[in-house]
Amino acid sequence: MAKLQITQIKSDIAGTQSQRQTLRSLGLRKIGDVSVKEDKPEFRGMVRTVAHLIRVEEVN
Repeated sequence: MAKLQITQIKSDIAGTQSQRQTLRSLGLRKIGDVSVKEDKPEFRGMVRTVAHLIRVEEVN
């Protein structure tokens, strides 16, 4: 199964509480943090919520 490498590229300061919580759930706390997650619908939904704050790459 493919994995998603998620990198936080922007700050969550101006975001909503929901966006900040989503970043924490993805394992991201500050700019430059990287997290690798399974490519599942649950994580794809989280990624869409904060797409403007992160960069996503598929890795194997």
